[in-house]
Amino acid sequence: MNPNDSVLIVGAGIFGLSTALHLARRGYSVTVFDKQPYDESKYSYFKGADAASADMNKIVRSAYGTQTEYQELSVEAIKAWHEWNEELASGKTVPPGMSRRDRVFVPNGCFSMVSSNELPPWEVACIEGMEKAGHHDTQLATTNPRHREIATSRGFSAYMDPFQQEHKGRPLVGVLDTTGGMALADKACRFALHKARSLGARFIFGDSEGRLESLCYEGSRVTGIRTRDGQVHHASLTILACGGWTPALLPELDGLCEATAGSVVIMKIPPQSTLWDRLSPQNFPTFMFNMRAAGYGGLYGFPRTEEGYFKIGYRGTKFTNPVRHDDGIERTAYHVIQAFLTEYLPELRQEGIPIFKTRLCWYTDTFDNHFVIDRVPGKEGLMVATGGSGHAFKHLPNIGNWVVDIMENVDMDRTAVKAWKWRALGKQKPINELMRGSESPNVLRNLPLYKDSDLHSLVYSPNNANKANI
Repeated sequence: MNPNDSVLIVGAGIFGLSTALHLARRGYSVTVFDKQPYDESKYSYFKGADAASADMNKIVRSAYGTQTEYQELSVEAIKAWHEWNEELASGKTVPPGMSRRDRVFVPNGCFSMVSSNELPPWEVACIEGMEKAGHHDTQLATTNPRHREIATSRGFSAYMDPFQQEHKGRPLVGVLDTTGGMALADKACRFALHKARSLGARFIFGDSEGRLESLCYEGSRVTGIRTRDGQVHHASLTILACGGWTPALLPELDGLCEATAGSVVIMKIPPQSTLWDRLSPQNFPTFMFNMRAAGYGGLYGFPRTEEGYFKIGYRGTKFTNPVRHDDGIERTAYHVIQAFLTEYLPELRQEGIPIFKTRLCWYTDTFDNHFVIDRVPGKEGLMVATGGSGHAFKHLPNIGNWVVDIMENVDMDRTAVKAWKWRALGKQKPINELMRGSESPNVLRNLPLYKDSDLHSLVYSPNNANKANI
């Protein structure tokens, strides 16, 4: 590949946007197609955008335990997140509908909290991994007196105990990643889109002209795509970056990738609430709770937004069978979230703050949680960038640079690049069990849902929380 070659990308989520940005930066002719009208929806799921990247906020963290390939990828990304904020503030890059006052990254830290009495191995490995890489005193453990002193001196005390556990006389065990925080996802996507366009990338959106109908072939070589409006678009290389839809569009991914749903609950905090200031990004971190524990865990959340939206998500169970549901949440997910909020933020119930909206967010998991960025075997001219496995968004500013490197066969011996190759399960034990079929206990269509219209009668109560069977 060289810059004289044309590239088509299908999908304008994190992988597609970032790849388009870095292709355009290197001088390639690049066109991105997506069925969703992102210029109108502005990546908001309140306006119908339903991709995983279309969100109000996403976790940003640098620590990755023993997976130092992602640790350094995240460190690289966080540097770029700060640069994007500076571009906005300076007025150098301001997308339509945004202003210099906007930000795409909020560095409010990422607090990983556990209900055990000591730090689990993963959190210990996060501290050790960052220290070995020279990122000293960025990971602050509540169980380490020196770390607590550092947190106090840097003004991070509230971030170290966001649920006021010590005030309530409860154990406080967790690690604050001071490099992290949250990406304001919809704004970040709009920023990347605008930046890519300014460098010459073309974007074609819409259910007719932007929707992939089929790949075009000459023999086994993919020569481009046909869109629903009947138009054929030729290219030297086609990249599928379609998020949760990628496995359906490319059946060869069976056994390697599968769409799975996470569950999201959103409440709207009124300005007069006693929680308004406490849950602001100035006082409340992005958080994770028992992320690697069975049962009561797999939760994450964010401070409230400027509009007052307070979001908490559940990935303890990854639901399968990607059928669109306009609203609703799987009942176990709801009750786990409810039980957590009843225990850790009882003020929500005390103030009668109801659920505003629920959402099913379709991710693309791989069996080992590594991305898939590679040429498709047996299909010359076709590449995939997918398999984000719930942790790709934080790399929006820089992952496309790696995709283009792989496209150009640059530095292919890097640990991350080798981990992202097309692969089969083999004899290793999978992190995510895929392709379990329609009888899987996690198939969403076999499970009861609460609809949004039902949830006002289910505002947090101990009786409902007990139904979670956790």
